[in-house]
Amino acid sequence: MSEERLLTRRNLLAGTAALAAGAALPAIGSAAPAKKRVLRIAHMTDMHVQPERQAALGFQRCIEHAQGQKDKPNMIFTGGDLIMDSLNADKDRVQKQWDIYLNVIRENADVPVEHCIGNHDVWGWSNRSKYSSESKFGKIWAMELLKMQKPYRSFDKAGWHFIILDSVHPTKDNGNGYIARLDDEQYEWLKDDLAKTPAKTPIFVMSHIPIISVCSMFDGENEKTGNWVIPGSWLHIDARRIKDAFKKHPNVKICVSGHEHLLDQVVYNNVNYFCNGAVCGGWWGGDYYECTYGYSMIDLYDDGTFTNKYINYGWTTKP
Repeated sequence: MSEERLLTRRNLLAGTAALAAGAALPAIGSAAPAKKRVLRIAHMTDMHVQPERQAALGFQRCIEHAQGQKDKPNMIFTGGDLIMDSLNADKDRVQKQWDIYLNVIRENADVPVEHCIGNHDVWGWSNRSKYSSESKFGKIWAMELLKMQKPYRSFDKAGWHFIILDSVHPTKDNGNGYIARLDDEQYEWLKDDLAKTPAKTPIFVMSHIPIISVCSMFDGENEKTGNWVIPGSWLHIDARRIKDAFKKHPNVKICVSGHEHLLDQVVYNNVNYFCNGAVCGGWWGGDYYECTYGYSMIDLYDDGTFTNKYINYGWTTKP
């Protein structure tokens, strides 16, 4: 083979290698594809509507503020404690509170609403001897009004999988209290639902009571005995088995809750847990510790990332 021909062949091979390398690498100056937001959710929790303290007007202003954003939400998720209290209220008082809540939603929400049941939405548990014989006792009344077949469920939207849990269950002695947990039936359902969700589909979880939180430590003087004492009604007592279930599914991305009327963010095993304050602040009586009246705007993206921002909607305590 002549030297001239050899050089020509070498040049050809070098050029082919360069083309192959160029095909494998992005062009100089090119950027990775931008992620796309697929859903914006206004998470509003702990409204505690009641006839008093202009609570209906406050809730209305919250919805107006969220929907009045230049970049408005696609959906509203309500996080429980929708009414002030039905745990120990008579039928007329409970009906009046629900009428107020549903009317505010009906007259003001321009986007779809997904509900979660809180402890104060459960009728009669604090006075079982008086109310347990009523046909709408417990969660039945709330479920009927909110059009729920079960107090927990899941659905898919915009490439995400959503799980709405029921945090509120009777104490073991079935007394007049409640505890934060999943009953065994719901826990088995949760494990099955997680297993059925494709591994590449990001998962969003909403509960009323936090699964994991830090702010529960500071809701009152929980250290006054010399040890931290956090009631099982403030924080999921079964958080260990729930986080173990989540650990098997890395596509669980974000869990949001309310109940504490406080704000925090905890990252554990790569899951972000947000306690997202309260629409009613301190039950429409002002701020609660370091938390003011607000709601959270949550952006979900096609790559499984998200943002969660708490927004003060400008309400102040009314006389």
